[in-house]
Amino acid sequence: MEPLSDPEIRASFVNCSKGEAGRLNLPRGLAELPWESLDFLGWRDQGAPDRAYLVAPYGGELVGVTLRSPTVRRSLTKTNVCSLCITAHAGSGVALLAARRAGAAGREGNTVGTYICADLACSLYVRGLKKSTLVTRPDESMPLEDQIARTVLNLDAFLARVLTDTVAA
Repeated sequence: MEPLSDPEIRASFVNCSKGEAGRLNLPRGLAELPWESLDFLGWRDQGAPDRAYLVAPYGGELVGVTLRSPTVRRSLTKTNVCSLCITAHAGSGVALLAARRAGAAGREGNTVGTYICADLACSLYVRGLKKSTLVTRPDESMPLEDQIARTVLNLDAFLARVLTDTVAA
C-alpha cells in the first residue's frame, strides 16, 4: 500500500459524514507505518475502544469505513479465526466488527459485520511480521503471494457488502 496523508484518509470514508471523518482520531505514527507491508490501513480508536477504522484500495479508489465492536466481551478461553487473513487468536484477539452500510441503507441503520483481528494487523500476521500472542498461525502450503491475495479478496468481499446500498423491503 502507498503511504496515505491525513486528508486522503479522511476523504475516503464512505459510511460516515464528512464531519465525523474530520473528527476521527488517526493512528499514531502515520509516517512510520510499514506501508510496504500493508494491504490496508486499520486501527483502533485509542479514545473509544469500541471504534475502529479501515482504509483500503477498492475498485481503483480509496475506501474508508468506520467500524464498531459490541460491548459484550467474548469468552477468553476460545480460539477464534479472522475472516480476512485466517489467523487464529486466543480469547479477544479476534473481534466482531460491524460497519454501517454506505448510503440510504446505512442511514436507516443497516450494518454488516465480520470477524477481524482485533488490532486490524492482518497484513502483518499474513507476512509473519507480527505473531498472534497465544496461537500460532497455521502452516499453509499456499505461497505467501496467494495468502496475501486471499486476504485482499476477503477484504474486498466485506467492502462490497458495506458499499451495497440496499434497503430491505
